[in-house]
Amino acid sequence: MALGFGVIMQFVGLLLSLLGWVFSIITTYLPHWKNLNLELNEMETWTLGLWQTCVVQEEGGRQCKTFDSFLALPAELRISRILMFLSNGLGFLGLLVSGFGLDCLRVGESQQALKKRLLILGSILLWTAGISVLAPVSWVAHMTVQAFWDETLPEIMPRWEFGDALFLGWFAGFFLLLGGCLLNCAACSSRPPLVSGHYAAAEMPTQCP
Repeated sequence: MALGFGVIMQFVGLLLSLLGWVFSIITTYLPHWKNLNLELNEMETWTLGLWQTCVVQEEGGRQCKTFDSFLALPAELRISRILMFLSNGLGFLGLLVSGFGLDCLRVGESQQALKKRLLILGSILLWTAGISVLAPVSWVAHMTVQAFWDETLPEIMPRWEFGDALFLGWFAGFFLLLGGCLLNCAACSSRPPLVSGHYAAAEMPTQCP
């Protein structure tokens, strides 16, 4: 029963990590990190992402312009690009390593100690990926709040607000951290391998849930 619960925990952890990784990729390329609504022209909305800025008009549709220079971007956007790329890469490695450490995988059934180490390593990579998502998203949100409540700017001047990508990035980081925690708990709570590899393999489940 304990082994079956561990397999379910591994499956749920890997599924949450995969969902967080997909959300992280979408957050990286979604041009909705910031929104700007012009009170003087309610039919026009501006959005800002890591790669481009867009204007949405009710009559003219949507037009986007890619940033010309990386060095011309604000510091939070430059570092956010790097951290989001790092998160996507670490998330992929974490999913790959954790996949090879699943108990339901028939490969390496006699090397339970190695599979346990792979699960722990995968969970650490997923934790790092989650932090790499939460850091830039929270930083951009902090800078947006500071600019929104800047008393030196006139009240009539439009202010940037949170975009949908920020909330998606927070969900991505939370899912990556939670998935890594479940995989690590499953690895640490697994039973030690039996003396006979034949009997140990016979007691393991033959397929994933």
